[in-house]
Amino acid sequence: MKTKQDIINWLDENQQAFNQIADFIWEHPETAYKEFKSSKIQADALEKYGFNVTWDIGGINTAFVAEWGEGKPIFGFLGEFDALAGLSQKKQPEQEPIIPGGPGHGCGHNLLGTGGLAAAVAIRYWLESTGTKGTVRYYGCPAEEILSGKTFMARAGAFDDLDAAFNYHPGAANGVSLGSMVGLTDIKFRFHGRTSHAGGAPHLGRSALDAVELMNVGVNYLREHVTSNVRLHYAITHGGDLPNVVPAEAEVWYFIRAHKPDEMDEVVNRVRKIADGAAMMTETTVEEIFQGACTYTRNNHYMADLQYEVMQSLGPIEFTQEEMEYGRKLIQAFPPAHFERALEELKLPEDLAYLKDDLKDKPLWGANLPAMDQGEIYTGSTDVGDVSQITPLAMIHTSCWPVAVPGHSWGVVAGCGTSIGHKGMLHAAKTMAVASMEMYIDPEHLAKARQEFEESTRDQPYRCPIPDYVQPPHYPNPERPGK
Repeated sequence: MKTKQDIINWLDENQQAFNQIADFIWEHPETAYKEFKSSKIQADALEKYGFNVTWDIGGINTAFVAEWGEGKPIFGFLGEFDALAGLSQKKQPEQEPIIPGGPGHGCGHNLLGTGGLAAAVAIRYWLESTGTKGTVRYYGCPAEEILSGKTFMARAGAFDDLDAAFNYHPGAANGVSLGSMVGLTDIKFRFHGRTSHAGGAPHLGRSALDAVELMNVGVNYLREHVTSNVRLHYAITHGGDLPNVVPAEAEVWYFIRAHKPDEMDEVVNRVRKIADGAAMMTETTVEEIFQGACTYTRNNHYMADLQYEVMQSLGPIEFTQEEMEYGRKLIQAFPPAHFERALEELKLPEDLAYLKDDLKDKPLWGANLPAMDQGEIYTGSTDVGDVSQITPLAMIHTSCWPVAVPGHSWGVVAGCGTSIGHKGMLHAAKTMAVASMEMYIDPEHLAKARQEFEESTRDQPYRCPIPDYVQPPHYPNPERPGK
């Protein structure tokens, strides 16, 4: 394996092995920090491909790094494998869970991690066959859905010596991203009051639930006084046990999103003041449980452009008529406005404007679209942001489910367990593998990516957003007894 075409051919010839890994993870969906089977199948496969695997990165027993080669440059491929609660779904275009209330891969992480793994393995064989000096790593990263797995790994220094990192995310179209995503802080506020008979002696009680509700009211008023890049959302995780007992314990779980760290600090402190105020009003006390955080995403434009060139050279994904019909049925299960909005949001350059007419009749978009989000700030978050603050990184996305099917929905699960998802995954693996090959061969590519990174971070060095005292959750790993 010596050329770009050799890498592409090798991935084509071995795609079934990677499809099987992706399908196994799809069939065994596991939520954050409990990805026991998912992490093991990937680590076991990488060991068979000759990688050295190191577990327990950042104190997380489902986090690992697999490495092959020696010396510089060191390129890393990021993988994820956690599922979303409540999204169990069969491989069909009609909503029907496999296990009611069970988890499902509503963000395509079964494909995301396996695509990165496939690219890493292809590059491992290319390095060996060409005698090229360098190191390739695959990072098995847990808990992206609660946005802290990579942050704990970053705090432990897992990415510090990387020269560059590659990452992709399944989506509804092929392309690269030049925009940014906001950071996130994950905090629970637990209020402690005093029980009493709610009917007979309510004046003797101090309601922790009252404090939760007053806090939420205060935060809802805060929404008017923050920038458009800020998002505040919550869930009441405990509100008492019986209506006729004044609740002594109540808890609310907050995700606080903001773009730059200074704004995040300001908003979090304002939310804390509201919690303190709610406790004062109700004569309760409040306990803060800081669970995790991630930093905003910084996409490397040079690497994005390089990967788009590779993607263009690969050509579009060719979907069959059967796959198109499956996608069409999936789209029909959701409001038509979703599809219309997707078309409206396309910002195609003039020389590609013709694609809009072509795409409007297709439920699956196999074309490679240019970046259309330079300067955009998305109010979603990912812990990939923390890696992007440490080393050059550019996120790409590929078509793994139909256009207009909302992310984090059963429709995504129904797409990511089929050949549609497999094709998107392989397209991403080829793009990342060939782009990394180009960077191994030509030091100028890496030099330009590093220059852009260093210039953009010179005045904003990375600061881990998780305090030292906060540790990741730990659940006994049945696949690795004693861990």
